[in-house]
Amino acid sequence: MRQSRDQSKAMIIIKTVVTVLFMFAVLFVPAGTFNWPEAWLFLFFYFTVVTAMMIWMKKKAPGLLKERMSRKKEAKSWDRKFLIAYCFALILIAVIPGLDAVRFRWSEVPLIFKVLGFIGYIPSLGFAFWAVKENAFASDVVRIQKDRGHTVCTTGPYRHVRHPMYVGVIFFLLSFPLSLGSLYTFIPAFIIIILFIIRTSLEDRALQEELPGYTEYSQKVRYRLLPGVW
Repeated sequence: MRQSRDQSKAMIIIKTVVTVLFMFAVLFVPAGTFNWPEAWLFLFFYFTVVTAMMIWMKKKAPGLLKERMSRKKEAKSWDRKFLIAYCFALILIAVIPGLDAVRFRWSEVPLIFKVLGFIGYIPSLGFAFWAVKENAFASDVVRIQKDRGHTVCTTGPYRHVRHPMYVGVIFFLLSFPLSLGSLYTFIPAFIIIILFIIRTSLEDRALQEELPGYTEYSQKVRYRLLPGVW
């Protein structure tokens, strides 16, 4: 048991280090300089929040942390395709700001909108954390977690929309280009948003077909992402 916990901690540390190095590379290499305050502020804010969430899950929801950190999971075939497309778009959304806002200055974002972008991270990440806090089955892949006794979550933000985690992600994606001062970054951001809308529809259909009680829940909570719209 102790060996398993040690391996889990080591995996978390390794993945965190790899993520940090990746983020530094895709932001600062295209920029061609470390003199980019907005990027430093973003990295500080992002990793502070992510670290805090992982510490919380380690203490309060270890099963969910193990689920999200594990790669030995059976995802839907269409979700595997989504993840591939998502990874490519994610690289673009991280690379473009340095090229646009710093190296070539293709576009310009006023300071007030950069500030609004950073402010936007607070509700977006807060909403995502609220979803994780309420839903013990908030996996990063679409699968019915029979091995964990998967049940429908109907509390917290799930009382208002059926996929609140994606709502937080979408608002994060809209805040990111503004905070780093790159209007061209909205292009991959909107691509990812479209991907998430498609994924939401497919995931919702899978849950209604395979997760007991979800169809009844979907009749009570009518909207997937945006109340009154969809």
